[in-house]
Amino acid sequence: MGNFRKNESCPASDELLAFQNGDMATSEGREIRQHLRTCEFCAAEVDFYSHYPPAEERVEPAKMPKPLFELAEALLTKKNDDTFFDRLMEEDEDISFMEH
Repeated sequence: MGNFRKNESCPASDELLAFQNGDMATSEGREIRQHLRTCEFCAAEVDFYSHYPPAEERVEPAKMPKPLFELAEALLTKKNDDTFFDRLMEEDEDISFMEH
């Protein structure tokens, strides 16, 4: 496994990704398919790309817990109200950051 790396004859990563997504001409795909038969590194790279969604798929970010948002807001606006931070600490016991 000492030679498990790209070499000069390997297609660029963006070409391998286009191949995996089916975004290339048939003749180019044929050349890459032929290369993959003899190059374990590029075959592993194409396999890696198959396990992740294409860039076009939008993943919605998780909603920030309200107390965390309030804490960030307080820190950013530099509130001097110590009772605000005390209230956040009390609410902390009721928060589950592991919600799905």
